[in-house]
Amino acid sequence: MDATTAETSLQWVPRRQHSWLGRLFDSKPFLVTLCMLPTAGLLLIFLTYPLGLGLWLSLTDTTIGQPGVYIGLENFESLFDDPVFWNAVWYTVFYTAIATAGKFLLGLWLALLLNHHLPFKAFIRAIVLLPWIVPTVLSSIAWWWIYDPQFSIISYVVVNVLHLRDHYFDFLGSPWPARWSLIVANIWRGIPFVAITLLAGLQTISPSLYEAALLDGATGWQKFRRITVPLLMPILSVALTLSVLFTFSDFQLVYAITRGGPFNSTHLMATLAFQRAIPGSQLGEGAAIAVSMIPFLLVATLVCFFGVGRRKWQQGSDND
Repeated sequence: MDATTAETSLQWVPRRQHSWLGRLFDSKPFLVTLCMLPTAGLLLIFLTYPLGLGLWLSLTDTTIGQPGVYIGLENFESLFDDPVFWNAVWYTVFYTAIATAGKFLLGLWLALLLNHHLPFKAFIRAIVLLPWIVPTVLSSIAWWWIYDPQFSIISYVVVNVLHLRDHYFDFLGSPWPARWSLIVANIWRGIPFVAITLLAGLQTISPSLYEAALLDGATGWQKFRRITVPLLMPILSVALTLSVLFTFSDFQLVYAITRGGPFNSTHLMATLAFQRAIPGSQLGEGAAIAVSMIPFLLVATLVCFFGVGRRKWQQGSDND
């Protein structure tokens, strides 16, 4: 190779400059933002807009067919003196606390049972999911029939088969029986979600931990308290948070069975908001009740997620 050829082969070729559009699409922040735009648009349309509209309606005297005008906090001031509203607030908190506790106690017991080797285990797990996958309105109609004062299967068995009573039960005719009846129906429907979620968490715990504890002479309760509960806490906190949110904002089950009766004793905040807004045509007042649910949901979420899901619990150590 002569000097001329070597000089030609080593000649520097300038790098082609990309256009501003090419540099823009080579930018990672721009690509991330571009990919997030469809999701942000959906959230803006289906989440932010309804929430903002509800907040605005709560500050107006809007009724069905009339636009209404801005009245400030008058809707909230009227709710403050409304005994039906405070009864709905009290029963919503009571309903959520009792139903959530029942679902988690029974769901944890069922998850521990299904975690063992059982015959037809896959079939049993599928059956357990039925109350959760059946449409809420359909299961509510079934419970309404179970609680019916004339055609209740429970009343028929107790009165006509076992002859333990001489008259049928009236589950939905008075306040407290109706309240407890709704709680039982909600627990029945929510157990599968809790059980399957906790069962998934139990499947991630290594059996070698239980074998080591057994060699150390640990009892069943000690293994449950020192191994199962700490390692299950991350999933338990998420499941508890979702369960509280679902139960607190429950609507279909209560409205299909009692519609808030008798005497407005079983109204949840969601059902009362619907009754005031749609059948009662007071959109502003109904929106105010719905907006009043937000602080309760925020507090419940913070307590469940940060209270139950603390890092020291997740690591299996004691809390300070």
